[in-house]
Amino acid sequence: MPSRHIRVTGAPEAPLRAVLTALRAELDVPESYPPEALAEAERAAKAPALPSYDATDIPLLTIDPPTSTDLDQAMHLSRRPGGYRVRYAIADVAAFVVPGAPLDLEAHRRVTTLYFPDEKVPLHPTVLSEGAASLLPDQTCPAALWTIDLDADGRTVAVDVRRALVRSRAKLDYAGVQRQIDDGTAEEPLALLKEIGQLREALEVERGGISLNVPEQEIVERDHTYELTYRAPLPADGWNAQISLLTGMAAADLMLAHGTGVLRTLPAAPDGAVGRLRRTARALHIDWPHHVSYAQLVRSLDPHRPDHAAFLQECTTLLRGAGYTVFRDGNLPSITTHAAVAAPYAHCTAPLRRLVDRYAAEICLAAVAGADVPDWVLAALDALPKEMADGTRRAGAVERACVDIVEAALLKDRVGELFDAVVVELDEHKSGVGTVQLESLAIIGRIEGDHLPLGERLRVRLTQADPGAAAKVRFAPA
Repeated sequence: MPSRHIRVTGAPEAPLRAVLTALRAELDVPESYPPEALAEAERAAKAPALPSYDATDIPLLTIDPPTSTDLDQAMHLSRRPGGYRVRYAIADVAAFVVPGAPLDLEAHRRVTTLYFPDEKVPLHPTVLSEGAASLLPDQTCPAALWTIDLDADGRTVAVDVRRALVRSRAKLDYAGVQRQIDDGTAEEPLALLKEIGQLREALEVERGGISLNVPEQEIVERDHTYELTYRAPLPADGWNAQISLLTGMAAADLMLAHGTGVLRTLPAAPDGAVGRLRRTARALHIDWPHHVSYAQLVRSLDPHRPDHAAFLQECTTLLRGAGYTVFRDGNLPSITTHAAVAAPYAHCTAPLRRLVDRYAAEICLAAVAGADVPDWVLAALDALPKEMADGTRRAGAVERACVDIVEAALLKDRVGELFDAVVVELDEHKSGVGTVQLESLAIIGRIEGDHLPLGERLRVRLTQADPGAAAKVRFAPA
């Protein structure tokens, strides 16, 4: 089954916590930080390496989920003669972490921040990731400050990145940003998010890139219990993502020009994979004329419709195979592009939550300064792809297991009940096995039965809901 986006809100109660604790042990999730790493983080929080360039006069703002405090990015958008200027500040983790010291070694062990319904397992200690290194409002902190000039069509014409002291003025969330833009109350730096975002989306269409508006499955605390809901992305989510994509593309171009770097790459999908999606579209009664490209079709879909949402989930299968590609000394790799971005691309905008971004930032800073890449970056470069692959696999396993556990916990007392559902996937390797999406609950589960009608509604009976170690939900045709 394709990977599902998941967002966690609130903290489930004790019975579920016991299962999640067992899951963390099973997946070998790091627990507390070594005392020496924590002590180093405490010292660094009080005395980071601060840059000389002061950019605290730029009124930056952040856009994140309401409860987030590990804020990697802050932006300021403005007009300039003939176009726009994007200033994008990225948390400077290297100002706090000494290469090869205990804190750095622990970050290499963790690789990514992991999100569970009952807690977050951060890449860096919270004194940094949610404190001194986070771009919280009204806090002066070090950052890698990107300045990207665009022309009137939103195309990049100049790029600069340098270390700077920055100070965010406001912490905004997606729903609030969407309301301000829709009702016309947003001030220009925020109002321009729509204008620039739409220009960048048009350029994405032009180059053949794809942004999947896959609904997120949310684990939400409500009335002292928990439930699963779907959240379809807002337009503001997409505009904000375009700023991050813009920066990641700029970073990739800088590294390629410098001859050393780490890219996020994805080969083009094989013809067989697209053919399979065409069969799924037919089964879901989604019209896909042969003259319409995959990218065009995806943009025409409405994630609020169950059949379209199911197809968008299937589209994530074309993103399998993404990885990290390193190169050095001008020896460029055979693949430099990310098929979904349709351009060279690098992860560089989430260093509080993802290890590789710290290294990409250092290479870009060296490229702009015309300096050599630091030795500590070069020493770690070759091992990064495997480290990131292992960490990404663990994060994916956590995501899938957490959703499975919450689904099973929600349904454990309803075994034998009937539900309306849609068959959204059939197993290509096992006859009579597929996946159904319930219509009344935000739950996706396995179904076993003869002649499953892909894309059709049917009544299903819940046959299993075990929130324990198995954490599986099973259905059968009624």
